[in-house]
Amino acid sequence: MAKAAGTASPRERYRSQVRAEIKERAWEQIADAGASALSLNAIAKRMGMSGPALYRYFGSRDELITELIRDAYRGLADTVGANARDGADLPELGHVLRRWALEDPHRYLLIFGTPVPGYHAPEDVTAISQEIMSALLDASAKLPDDSPEAAGPGPGDPSSPDSPGSPDVDFEQHIEAHRQWAGDHPATPVELHRALSFWTRVHGVLSLELSGHFSGMGFDPATLFEAELAALLRR
Repeated sequence: MAKAAGTASPRERYRSQVRAEIKERAWEQIADAGASALSLNAIAKRMGMSGPALYRYFGSRDELITELIRDAYRGLADTVGANARDGADLPELGHVLRRWALEDPHRYLLIFGTPVPGYHAPEDVTAISQEIMSALLDASAKLPDDSPEAAGPGPGDPSSPDSPGSPDVDFEQHIEAHRQWAGDHPATPVELHRALSFWTRVHGVLSLELSGHFSGMGFDPATLFEAELAALLRR
């Protein structure tokens, strides 16, 4: 009798289980010493396997890192996408990102922290990250264009957003000319700028928080995060 579609053989199930355990041990190693110290031989020893036996499941350290990065991005993209479909606005998506990062900081830092020396992610990883940016661009497009401007120079000031040559106008012209990162999303220059500002501010605060740079400074990082989101909405 032919094997039913979608039914894995015992060999395939075993292989899947071993690969899952290898990834679990890899995350433990990353938590202990960082991604740059990841060692397949150390994982094999921890699992009671020989190095050559483990290489039958992941052909190289980079292949394993790619799988971990792909899983991390997939988890974040699915989380952001589900909340966006449920109607979450841009600030709410900011809190979604922060909760995801705090629940598993090592996954967050693997994809948004210090790059692993000598490692280059394949293109399909970039495609998954594009799903996250598309959700942020959709949320950015839902905000009103007449949001009150943040306190700053008046209309007569050369640096005012209403004045020719202002930094905001110049950057929005630049970002419109270099919008490849947004894929085929029909966002306006203002929406592109807003989403990119959101992306950089959110990850700037989160990366500093998760790396411990706020320790001993005496303020609540959650309050700073909230203030950054509010500042973005005042633009």
